[in-house]
Amino acid sequence: MIEWRRYLHQHPELSFQESQTSKFIAEHLEYYGLEVITNVGGHGVIGILQSGRSGPVVMLRADMDALPIQDEKTVPYKSQVDGVMHACGHDGHVSTLLATAGYMSEHKEDFTGEIRFLFQPAEELLPGGAAKVIASGALNEVDVVYGIHLWTPIPVGTYASTPGAMMAAADDFYIQLTGKGGHGGVPQTSIDSIIAGSALVLQMQSVVSRSVDPLQPAVLTIGTIQAGSAQNVIAETFKMSGTVRTFDEETRYIMKDRIHTLAQQIAAAYGTEAEIEYIMGYPPVVNDEKEAARFFATASKVFGAERVAVTPKIMPAEDFAYYLKEKPGCFMFVGAGNEQLNAVYPHHHPRFDFDESAMLDAMKLFIQMTQDYLKEHA
Repeated sequence: MIEWRRYLHQHPELSFQESQTSKFIAEHLEYYGLEVITNVGGHGVIGILQSGRSGPVVMLRADMDALPIQDEKTVPYKSQVDGVMHACGHDGHVSTLLATAGYMSEHKEDFTGEIRFLFQPAEELLPGGAAKVIASGALNEVDVVYGIHLWTPIPVGTYASTPGAMMAAADDFYIQLTGKGGHGGVPQTSIDSIIAGSALVLQMQSVVSRSVDPLQPAVLTIGTIQAGSAQNVIAETFKMSGTVRTFDEETRYIMKDRIHTLAQQIAAAYGTEAEIEYIMGYPPVVNDEKEAARFFATASKVFGAERVAVTPKIMPAEDFAYYLKEKPGCFMFVGAGNEQLNAVYPHHHPRFDFDESAMLDAMKLFIQMTQDYLKEHA
């Protein structure tokens, strides 16, 4: 696993461009004797392992795309592709699932049914690879789906998940207000887009506090503002963009509606025109209650109950959410942080790295979750 992970780390590929990664995966799955399906939802790969005995179908998923980030680590396996790196652990996910496929192919006598090993492209970039994988029919006849994320915010040797909502929906908005430019000393002949935009920025801070149920978590962040070209010129256009994070569909659509309404009404009040682009991103990750309970029982059995915890809800998003909307399943965190190895940087950081021993933990969890499910439903 370490050898594979380091090779992939040196040869990262961006979302929707994972052709060589896909080839690498397919060759290893074929070596293990699995039936291999390529070009799934793009560059996705599925390895199918039949036990030879009729039973349930379990799907295990790993993502495989990298990020447009310059690798700033000083390690022998540093990315060899300028401006591209595995800054989220997907190289480790691929390696873990390949090893799991290899192990299970040698222990077909240990289970009854079918296991599908899904290597998904394009988790990091909208519209995401999961939706395309599902549209290809990959979930047909699947009974349950599991995913693991190597997670550096918790230390290696710890494990976490939660029943119900776990990770947020992530939606983005882009707003442009257009007024009438002019001389800064003659404001009465112009329509100042910055004044309108400033009012909108302030009023949008009331959306969460006054339009959303206080018991429902929500975040509205304005990330960029662009307006003006000189200190004595009234800006004709004001552009802003931001992100919205929520955990349930009702709150998600309340946020969308309020942002639209405020942008249109404040623009009109100041005599400007509003153009709004609102992009609905990944839905929230919502674990099946029964499969989350299986995680806690299984992880406690394999690693010890004292190492297993309920994770709080977190605002990052994951397109694994699409699978959980279609099938029961569970998304799980395997601790991969380690100060002694300098694996302390957050995901998507230029110096991101993780404790590679966590891959063995993730493999054990995949194997035991799969075996426990297939044994129960055989």
